[in-house]
Amino acid sequence: MKLKAGFITHSMGDEHVLIATGDAAEKFRGIARSNETAAFIVECLKDETTPDVIVEKMCAEYDAPEERIRADLGKVLDILRSIDALDESK
Repeated sequence: MKLKAGFITHSMGDEHVLIATGDAAEKFRGIARSNETAAFIVECLKDETTPDVIVEKMCAEYDAPEERIRADLGKVLDILRSIDALDESK
């Protein structure tokens, strides 16, 4: 899975946003704001990856139980699916 082409990210201080451009803006028009954890996940999705790899990276970055990390990842992935931001073709 990976972030679809046409979605760009921007971070400024504590503000993290995901913006649809080009063809991606046909299905989602707007800006998705996120916290630091969601922004970390989106950064991981800039390259082809798997949920397990993202969990490993998050466990190394954050002091939280793996179950909580998996739950948080699931919520962020669901949101990204809802705005058609994920390419899960592989």
